[in-house]
Amino acid sequence: QVQLVESGGGLVQPGGSLRLSCADSGRIFRFNDAGWYRQALGKDRELVARITSTGWTEYADSVKGRFTISRDNAKNTMYLQMNSLKPEDTAIYYCNRYPPRGNFWGQGTQVTVSS
Repeated sequence: QVQLVESGGGLVQPGGSLRLSCADSGRIFRFNDAGWYRQALGKDRELVARITSTGWTEYADSVKGRFTISRDNAKNTMYLQMNSLKPEDTAIYYCNRYPPRGNFWGQGTQVTVSS
């Protein structure tokens, strides 16, 4: 049963922007902290940003000032606005609770930053 679906990825040039969305059909995030994670080829999955149920946010140092996480509880959707993208941001991006639950990982959405 699919419960978290990521979308919005794609190919973008360095310096460009993308907005990722995470549709939460199972209300997994309701009253829980949530996060965006990414996994680059050959590397471990890492936390990019997290947001509490009340909207407090925290970011990895590598994306601070460039990415913005937000959530719309009424729409059961979480977002990641990514600006000033760099080649090192290339990865598959996933959403999940924070801390993550193994059975909630979705397929992710590929973000490729390249000229």
